Amino acid sequence: MIIKIFDVAHGFCAHIVTDSGKSILVDCGQNEETGFQPSNYISRQGRTDIERLIVSNYDEDHISDLPNLTTQLPVQILYRNPSISADELEGLKSEAGPIQPGMRSLLDLIRQYGRTITQPFESDGTALHFFWNPYPAFEDTNNLSLVTFFHYGNIHTIFPGDLEVDGWSGLLANEMFRTELGRVNVFVASHHGRESGYCPDVFDYCHPELVIISDESIQYDTQNTPYAQHAQGIEWGEGRRYVLTTRNDGMITISEERGGEATIRTAR
Repeated sequence: MIIKIFDVAHGFCAHIVTDSGKSILVDCGQNEETGFQPSNYISRQGRTDIERLIVSNYDEDHISDLPNLTTQLPVQILYRNPSISADELEGLKSEAGPIQPGMRSLLDLIRQYGRTITQPFESDGTALHFFWNPYPAFEDTNNLSLVTFFHYGNIHTIFPGDLEVDGWSGLLANEMFRTELGRVNVFVASHHGRESGYCPDVFDYCHPELVIISDESIQYDTQNTPYAQHAQGIEWGEGRRYVLTTRNDGMITISEERGGEATIRTAR
């Protein structure tokens, strides 16, 4: 099993390949500075479809490559926050301005599929569990993020989209959510590691070995959040690392052979 968290600057995209070679894509942001597009990368690996696409957040930086993806790699199963309809989502996004290409492609997908599958998935040694806040109790796209817990062998990861403090607090009221947090050892920081997504209360239940941040170069004080204090750290060369970032480390690869140990590599 392999997870690749791509360097897509201020965005997110992770590609998971299961033991049987199935593709799971968490978001499909692209890097406009380098020209990196996950659709092209995955196509060059000889893959012809995406079995499961998880849309963690309804903002363009999480879905900007979706127009290319749907042209090159048909999506078999779509996961998203199901509490908001395509029409409601289109209305919500229209309030902020014209609908952008990634969102237009997503709206088309939602309408094409008719219903969204959000039940837990377990196969191939892999498990996916999903949680979300409901619309219209929450009306901002960040707190409508779909939170995904991924489990395989020794790897237990959370992909929280752009969840902010109010959204975290809403989900922390759920005992099952708190139990899932307790299993996490690789914590992908919400909202690209920025202050608005940092909720210290989460770490009353979650004690990860490593935090991963997907974001562009430091430009704002809100990008300097104290995640390192919550991580146990992993051996890295002659020292330890508590946080890995795509801005400094490039693509981050987490892999594990069935029955083996997990390994983490970076490639700038």
